[in-house]
Parts: sequence; structure tokens; C-alpha cells
Amino acid sequence: MASSPALVRPRRRVLAGVCAGLARRFGMSPTLVRVLFLLSMLLPGPQILAYLVLWVIMPSE
Repeated sequence: MASSPALVRPRRRVLAGVCAGLARRFGMSPTLVRVLFLLSMLLPGPQILAYLVLWVIMPSE
């Protein structure tokens, strides 16, 4: 059984590294995740709060 990559913030990061960590975990491009996050900011919801929470709880590499 193959294990998936851990949810961690990379050492080389833009801002907090949350989008890069999520991209690595789910096998996506970090740029795509950043663009999707920015587009989600157009919708109502707690996106900033979720980003801040992930920044605090995601360990660094």
C-alpha cells in the first residue's frame, strides 16, 4: 500500500507555503493551487481563516 505525501509546508515557499504544501499532498501544481485559492476569494466564505489555520497547524519540512 503506497502512502501519500505528508501535509507539510516546504522550505522554499511563497508567503506561508500553505498552497505549495497542499499542492504537493494532492499531486497538483503549486501555481494551480494558488490560482484556485485566489479565485475562491471572489466567493463568500472563510478562505482567509482556513489559510491562517492551515498556516498555524501545518508543520514545516
